[in-house]
Amino acid sequence: MKILVIAPHADDEIIGAGGTISKHVKKNDDVYVCVVTKGASPIFSKEFVDKIRKETLQSHQKIGVKKTFFLEFPSVILEKEDSYIINKKIDEVIQHVKPDEVFIPHIGDMHKDHRIVAEAAMVCLRPKYEHVIKRIYAYETLSETGWNIPNVINEFIPNYYVDISDYLDKKLEAMKCYESQLGSFPDARSLETIEVLAKYRGSTMNLKAAEAFMLIRGID
Repeated sequence: MKILVIAPHADDEIIGAGGTISKHVKKNDDVYVCVVTKGASPIFSKEFVDKIRKETLQSHQKIGVKKTFFLEFPSVILEKEDSYIINKKIDEVIQHVKPDEVFIPHIGDMHKDHRIVAEAAMVCLRPKYEHVIKRIYAYETLSETGWNIPNVINEFIPNYYVDISDYLDKKLEAMKCYESQLGSFPDARSLETIEVLAKYRGSTMNLKAAEAFMLIRGID
């Protein structure tokens, strides 16, 4: 099986689906990650961008990602890019990988980049192409999911859970590589918060740890 995780920013893929990635790798599935943006000058320094790129590759190597695609659209100001260009670049990755399952950010996230990437991904994942995507999931991203103005669209309502009881440690180890992105508890992007969320999501399903998703579309 081929899995594609589309991340607006480097580290979203581990926060939202790191345990699931590790579980698929253990099953000998091929997991690919597409990082859509990178820090743009003058908002981010070259040194900072280079550091995150290094952290990303280290994290993905640790967790077993087969290949990482970097699209390098400007982070934080993604709305300035033409949507058809974003769609085209994401579609190129999808057509290259031909995944069976795709994970995308939640469309109700606070960050505009997340919403733009979710919308672009869904354009590319329309059920009109020869290659059939079996399942599309939206993942939650701590510090973005649940922080937007509350309404029925923005709310993350999970209906699919992956048991990561045996993979939580692997997820946390992969996240440790993102030193530049981590904070101290109770920061939303702290190792403690990530662990607590996994245990909370697990407890709702009588599991020790889980990652929660919204199943957008599935074909059996």
